[in-house]
Amino acid sequence: MKKTLFILAAVALGASLPVHAKGNYEAGKAKSTTCAACHGADGNSTVPSFPKLAGQNRDYLYQALKHYKSGKRNNPLMAGQVEALSDADMLDLALYFSKQKGLYLKY
Repeated sequence: MKKTLFILAAVALGASLPVHAKGNYEAGKAKSTTCAACHGADGNSTVPSFPKLAGQNRDYLYQALKHYKSGKRNNPLMAGQVEALSDADMLDLALYFSKQKGLYLKY
């Protein structure tokens, strides 16, 4: 009985974990032109008040975009930028920026 419960619990936990689609690099690159105004063409912002996106973890970037869209992260500028993004758009952008080489300059 305990073994059955353990197996059922393991299956339920596995089913509840998020599924991470990979996204499309080329689509993310095409969609990133708007982001370039603040974050730089390759995600390496030269302005201290705008975060560097290049080289960040894909899942982190994807969740950050989702949180801006849902309002969990409160930033009026980003809220306006992500408003029209679909889930696929956010995955594409996250993949693109995660694959860029991060340049960590001293300010």
